[in-house]
Amino acid sequence: MPAPTPADSTLAPPPGSPPPVKRGRNLIFLKDVAALGLTAFGGPQAHLAMMLRLLVDKRRYLSAPELLELMALCQILPGPSSTQIITAIGFRLGGPNLAYLTLLVWMLPAVTIMTVAGLSVSYLDKALVMRLVQYVQPVAVGFVAYSAYTIARKVIHTKTAVGLLVLAALLVYVVQVPWLMPILLLAGGLVTTFRYRKMPRQDKLPMQIEWANFVLWLGVLIGAAVLGQYTQLLPVRLFENFYRNGSLVFGGGQVLAPLLYTEFVEFKHYLTSEEFLSGLGLVQALPGPNFSFAAYIGALAMRGQGGSGLSGQLLGALVGAAGIFMPGTLLIFFLIRFWDQLKRYRVVKASLEGINAVSAGFVWAATFLLYHPLPDTPVNLGLIGATFLLLLWNKVPSYIIVGAALAAGLVF
Repeated sequence: MPAPTPADSTLAPPPGSPPPVKRGRNLIFLKDVAALGLTAFGGPQAHLAMMLRLLVDKRRYLSAPELLELMALCQILPGPSSTQIITAIGFRLGGPNLAYLTLLVWMLPAVTIMTVAGLSVSYLDKALVMRLVQYVQPVAVGFVAYSAYTIARKVIHTKTAVGLLVLAALLVYVVQVPWLMPILLLAGGLVTTFRYRKMPRQDKLPMQIEWANFVLWLGVLIGAAVLGQYTQLLPVRLFENFYRNGSLVFGGGQVLAPLLYTEFVEFKHYLTSEEFLSGLGLVQALPGPNFSFAAYIGALAMRGQGGSGLSGQLLGALVGAAGIFMPGTLLIFFLIRFWDQLKRYRVVKASLEGINAVSAGFVWAATFLLYHPLPDTPVNLGLIGATFLLLLWNKVPSYIIVGAALAAGLVF
């Protein structure tokens, strides 16, 4: 006769499963991420403040110094900084599985709204949509101008940085080709690398690097480029375009706009300047990551492709979102494991000055490039100036400004 089973054995978790306390904590964390994804307006700086209040002060998932250290780590990586920060928190709490769920929950609301916006431009009366967003377009230029001003204030502290900013802005403004921007970023970082001797020296720790995620990032980058060239399928080429841009954007959503405008409007003509500005203005009013703008562009880029219709545009939005968010996620997974050792190298810190200065130059160039397609009227100039001043005042949330512009388009 078999031995009796202990009464509490049925309550024991199966082998290899996470403890109930940890599993419950992860679910609470995902609920907090969902709350942030629905309420975190205002870009990376505002996102950081909300993370500090909810994830640090209230939930104590990590300390304030740890959060600021993650922010510093994400500053040296390409990709969406606030997305990388919250993904890295998920990684520290529950490993890769929780990190991927965190990314999905965080980006889903904004990506869904921007996909619907792209479909609306395609299927509704275009003249009606353009009238509705006629005042959103100059407001979007005002947002970019404010971003150029604030970024420059934060990262420009030397004459070398000023020179790199001006040179990058002029070159991007005159030579509007996508391949110029990554070259300028690399050159800017190289210029200031030679100033590393001015950085304070720190004791170095032994480097222990796990290369898997870096190899995966590089493999996807090369594989998508080869596959896109070989097949010439638009969804594959779109994924490669967004993945490449997501791998090269230092400085967040503000720097993403000029990259995408140059490639998809000026170079490939997938959408018009008016459509681009309308989507750019809308994404400023949404919570969550500004990189969700890629879903809007992907949906519009797939219009009329082989009769695919709605399903093709949904596929375009999907590959746009996947392509733009994936590289930053893979890179943060790679770097977070040896960040403590890497941040002690002066060369790394010195190169950031040049990279940030060139990125600031991109945003200044974008301000003028995005203004050109607009009618040169007192109303548009006034809206750009008013938006800039309201943002500078820092008392009116961005979604209120964009909401007022949409309401004005509806009324007038």
